[in-house]
Amino acid sequence: MNISIACDHGAYALKERLKARLLEQGHHVADCGAHSAESCDYPDFAAAAARLVADGSCARGVVLCTTGIGMSIAANKVKGVRCALCHEPLSAEMTRRHNDANMLAMGAAITGEALAERILDVFLATEFEGGRHQRRVDKVTALEN
Repeated sequence: MNISIACDHGAYALKERLKARLLEQGHHVADCGAHSAESCDYPDFAAAAARLVADGSCARGVVLCTTGIGMSIAANKVKGVRCALCHEPLSAEMTRRHNDANMLAMGAAITGEALAERILDVFLATEFEGGRHQRRVDKVTALEN
């Protein structure tokens, strides 16, 4: 699967760990930065990763910052993106099943590395249920328009 990933300075170490995991699993990773722990502006990196998901270059995306809040807000400003901030695996599973979320946000100061790996694994492995949930996703999409 093609996956975009981005972070700000507060989540650089977590991004590098998750990126390595994705590559080990055979995914193709588009690293949209940041490329160091030097202070930077999260919206720039969130937008880059989100645009790759919105235009279909990547099937899913992952954005990371200290809390995950800023990155999720910024990613969700890109039309076609449904980014969910998840702190545990159940939220990651349910947002895929019911919301067809195409991006995952996590906070490096909130979620430990091992838990972040598990959340990511669940997010990538879970399929959208469709059915009655498609009607709801369509209504969310209509809000963008």
